[in-house]
Amino acid sequence: MGFMIRRVCFGGILVALLCSRVGLAWGVELIVHPGVSAIEVSRPLARLIFGAKVTRWEDGSAVRVFVLPDESLLHQEMSKGILDLYPYQLRTAWDRVIYTGIGQAPVQVANESEMRKQVASVPGAIGYLGRVQKNDKVRALLVR
Repeated sequence: MGFMIRRVCFGGILVALLCSRVGLAWGVELIVHPGVSAIEVSRPLARLIFGAKVTRWEDGSAVRVFVLPDESLLHQEMSKGILDLYPYQLRTAWDRVIYTGIGQAPVQVANESEMRKQVASVPGAIGYLGRVQKNDKVRALLVR
């Protein structure tokens, strides 16, 4: 009887952990400027874009990346859940790009409100929010 209770409890805890991980992974939405033609991106492409290795959209227009501070929970959720990277790995990639002179680091914004405004106003911009609202002037980007 005790074995069965432990097994059920362990199974319940495992399910709860898995569900919470899925919730974290998709508690963030990538957003783009309405002029960006892309409707969806693959996870590897998103990783390259946020890692400053892809600097142009398919139509040739420049990509401009906006991020929240490394300490932001939303930034951590986006890094781990969507990109499958830790924030320090992104920071290392950005430092390398800056040091070698081959690119620019993302623009850091203070909060989601500023993220929303910047992505809406800068052509080619990409960023992320906890949730895209109907009246937003940005468009959600599907990650597959």
